Amino acid sequence: MNKKFSLKSFQIILIVLISTLLGYAIGTNTVVLKWQAFRPIVSIQSKTPPAGQSIDMTLFYDVLSKLNEQFYDKEKIDNKKILYGAISGMLQSLDDPYTSFFPPKENSEFKTQLSGEFQGIGAELIASSDGRIIVVAPLDDTPAAKAGVKSGDTILKVNDESVSGKSLSEVVDKIRGPRGTLVALNIVHLGAAESVNISIKRDVITIKSASGWVKNISCSSLCIEDKNGKSISYIRLSQFGDKTNEEWSALINDTVQKINNNKNFKGIILDLRNNPGGYLNDAVFIASEFIKTGVVVKQEDTNKKIVTMDVSRKGLLTEYPVIVLMNGGSASASEIVAGALADHKRAVLVGEKSFGKGTVQQAVDVDSGASVHISVAKWLTPNGTWVDKKGLSPDIEVKFSQDQDLSKTPFDNQLTRAIKELLKN
Repeated sequence: MNKKFSLKSFQIILIVLISTLLGYAIGTNTVVLKWQAFRPIVSIQSKTPPAGQSIDMTLFYDVLSKLNEQFYDKEKIDNKKILYGAISGMLQSLDDPYTSFFPPKENSEFKTQLSGEFQGIGAELIASSDGRIIVVAPLDDTPAAKAGVKSGDTILKVNDESVSGKSLSEVVDKIRGPRGTLVALNIVHLGAAESVNISIKRDVITIKSASGWVKNISCSSLCIEDKNGKSISYIRLSQFGDKTNEEWSALINDTVQKINNNKNFKGIILDLRNNPGGYLNDAVFIASEFIKTGVVVKQEDTNKKIVTMDVSRKGLLTEYPVIVLMNGGSASASEIVAGALADHKRAVLVGEKSFGKGTVQQAVDVDSGASVHISVAKWLTPNGTWVDKKGLSPDIEVKFSQDQDLSKTPFDNQLTRAIKELLKN
């Protein structure tokens, strides 16, 4: 890592997951900087604006005073909720879905999710600029995925209650719940005209970051496992979280033992589909497995100053052909890895356009266990591409087919295309 990037006040990490922050826990994942203990700039009791600001808070306190004097039901006046609501409204005025406030409960749940386990349905969400609650991606093998929740779905109701006007954290709170209980979602699939109702049984969501296999495969119209076929490695990366590096290293060490000195080995498929992101350091760690030297990601701050994060270690897979699978659920850290491998000519991108999340957040603990996530910079690919709201376009576009007979082959159509691309070399 570039030493310029190691600031004393914080260490850069990513959680790329999602209120109004990508991937908030039924997911929240965004590019962020490390948590740190931090005193509020202005205490709750203070009316003095921070240095360099000239905000006149008189109106706010006048309204608060009138509320306390005249509101008919004094029991409904909760000063903490009023404060949190005011902070959330202030951040929403920036029209940036990734700058957001997490009250203590949501902040605790958010951190818990990064450890790889939480109770819910397992879907990464984001609040769009027009207020819609959108699914970035269902997590692998979770109740949401099994029930038919898809990337791009818009959530209209939770348990027959409209989510219109509600914050992402409020919607998440309604969807979460104890294992074994049911939650009813009314959603509109991407491109559909009518909404559908889906009932989902909540469960403990355990997220394994890395998994994979090495198999001999042969392909004609379909691809099948065949002991006489060519050898390939498939690596599935579902998120960038607390255990990613450990799980990744164990998997790669095992993989390398299987492919070393194998003249029949053709290459690696790195599957980043529906991976909403995670820690930035992990993205650099993963990309460094495939790239020998050079820049992995750039960061551009408000003053247009650019700092870089370079390859951080000696990778074990720098000599093998790579195919990266991606789709609209591939976001943030996933896009950093895919963009780095593409710019370094280390991978062919196959699948669908990625999500398009190109900002870096700093996550700071504030008063009473709450936190604020602030977008502090853009991130750029090594060649300077900013993917925000545009995404990365695949080299080979393959739309996912919903009408596949996986009883004849264990590989979906996008994975089949990636395998064929490897085997033709």
